[in-house]
This record gives sequence, C-alpha cells and structure tokens, in this order.
Amino acid sequence: MTKLSGPMLAPAQGGAPDAAIVLLHGYGSDGNDLIAMAPRFQPLLPGALVVSPHAPEPAGAAGYGYQWFPIAWDSAAQRLASRQAGVTGARPVLLEFLHDLWAQTGIAPGRTILAGFSQGAMMALHVGLSLPPEQQLMGVIGMSGALLPPEGFGGGKLARPPICLVHGDMDDVVDPNHSAEANALLTEAGYEVAYHVSRGVGHGVSPDGMDFIAGFIARLAEK
Repeated sequence: MTKLSGPMLAPAQGGAPDAAIVLLHGYGSDGNDLIAMAPRFQPLLPGALVVSPHAPEPAGAAGYGYQWFPIAWDSAAQRLASRQAGVTGARPVLLEFLHDLWAQTGIAPGRTILAGFSQGAMMALHVGLSLPPEQQLMGVIGMSGALLPPEGFGGGKLARPPICLVHGDMDDVVDPNHSAEANALLTEAGYEVAYHVSRGVGHGVSPDGMDFIAGFIARLAEK
C-alpha cells in the first residue's frame, strides 16, 4: 500500500507534540498548498504537529499535482459515482497514515483534527466519520467539499466528532449545495455541526471562512 508523506511543521510551542492537525489538499495540488494554512491555526493549538500529506496518485487529467482518486468529468452523475467509489478506495491509505501518525507520535485520535479542501474535504469527512467510537477525532473540517457517508453512517457504531463545513456560494467546481446537504444530513443524524457559507466566494477559502474555521478550532481547544 502507498505510504503518504508531505510537509510537516513542528509544534509552535516547541517540544513533543500533544495534538495533530492533518490537512488534505484538493485535486491537482499537493501538501504544500494547505500547509500554508498552518500559521493561522498553530496559535490555537500550540502543541499541535501540522502535517499535509501528498495524495497517493498523480492527477493525470490535471497534468500536475496529485489526486486522492480519479474524477469522471463527463456528467454530474458520473462525477458522483466516481466520488463514491473514489473515497472508499482511497480510505485505507489515509487510515494507514493516521494509524502510523498516532503510533509514531503517541498523539491520540481525540487530539487529532482532520481537515480537507475540495477532494481532500471529501476524504476528511468520509474517513473521519467512518472511525470507531474509541478513535473519535477531535474534529473534522470540510472546506468546499461534499459528504459521501461511510457504511453504517447514522447508526450507533461509529464515532461522532464535531464537524465544521465551509463553502463559497459561488463555487463552480464543487456545488455549494453539497455542503448544505451535508449540514442537513449531519444535523438530522445528531452530529454537532458548525456550517458557514462565504458570500460571493468561488472555489477557495476566503478570510471569513478561515476565521470561521479558526473559531471552530479554538472551541475544540477549550474543551
């Protein structure tokens, strides 16, 4: 199985890490993209190791960067089918990365935030909600993504971490309705959800979106 690797930043306070923030990039990018968010989040969790692994496959259609799974571009139905198959297929490699991270650092799942943008958000939400209760994460953040529910979603056998969803209402790459639907589904299932729509924003994370995410992380750090 492919081993993930990518840029990593030591805790802002120095010393051994007592938490982790894992950032998953989008299609056709790499870990250097989202690691740029670290300075905004590190003061909120000064003991956190921040790591942004490169996705496991070259993004062939893009011609550069990496992908968590291939995308079918022909139609909306095919894109949805490729996402559903893709997140399931890529789940084991991300799970292995998380398990290795926890084993090598001693950081607990409950002190780990899993965040992603676009395709990375789909991975973060799917994998973060698929873990057993004893591996419940500190929080899961989905930026400009979509929820592909894992098997057993809504039942009592999976973890229920706090969720943060952020999406621009002018996104023409990943329909912002996907995050609205995720918010409704998660809320109905009893999850704690923080949901923010950035007005006039396309496929990206604006300053108000970053502020909303920072507030979510700050609340987690206070618990």
